[in-house]
Amino acid sequence: MNFDFFDLLDIGSNLLNSGTTRFTRNKKKKTKYVREKISLILYFFSAVFFFLVFRNPLISENYMQSVVIGSVLGLAVSLVVFFVLHVLEMYYFKNAFQWLFFSLSVVSFFISVILWIYFKSGIFL
Repeated sequence: MNFDFFDLLDIGSNLLNSGTTRFTRNKKKKTKYVREKISLILYFFSAVFFFLVFRNPLISENYMQSVVIGSVLGLAVSLVVFFVLHVLEMYYFKNAFQWLFFSLSVVSFFISVILWIYFKSGIFL
């Protein structure tokens, strides 16, 4: 039986929900919309990181160049994550909407994290 990364996240969400309801569900029963929930969580965290980066004016002299470099680095990291998921046979979707929603959420998350690290570290400014 193949172990799926999303199964691990599903088990974690079941453990978090076990405080409000009894954990008597069948373990083989899969919940619906797991990938959509993960995508929404990633979009939420990327929105928080984008807010933290862009709430104040950027200090850098070439801020457009810094944003482009951060975006390229975030895209490269997300492509590595997609490749690892593909090699582990966990990068499959039922339709194009799930694929786009998940992929764009991962890309925006990594771009926001890279930009947050880039501008908050102060090393590059």
